[in-house]
Amino acid sequence: MAQVTTVAKLTAVEGKGDQLQTVIGDLVRAVQANEPGTLVYAANRETENPDVFWFFELYESTDAAAAHSTGTALAEAGGRMRGLLMERPEIHRLVPVAGKGIPL
Repeated sequence: MAQVTTVAKLTAVEGKGDQLQTVIGDLVRAVQANEPGTLVYAANRETENPDVFWFFELYESTDAAAAHSTGTALAEAGGRMRGLLMERPEIHRLVPVAGKGIPL
């Protein structure tokens, strides 16, 4: 099966970036512990707008990506993010073609 990447943008309600970062940290730890098909799950915070976060995600297969999307870690984090997000996350699903430093 082909690997799958996702790039996602989350925008916090103004001034709630630190609270969102706490939830994101817990989410990343849960993914590390419980999702072996998730090869890379990296959260980043914008330097110019600290209320904006970007995720880079790499899954070993479409099944692994689906397991993350329907898994308990994301569901629990989603519940905790209520009231912290300005809008729905912006999500882009991609197919990796080349890279350095990631297992392609």
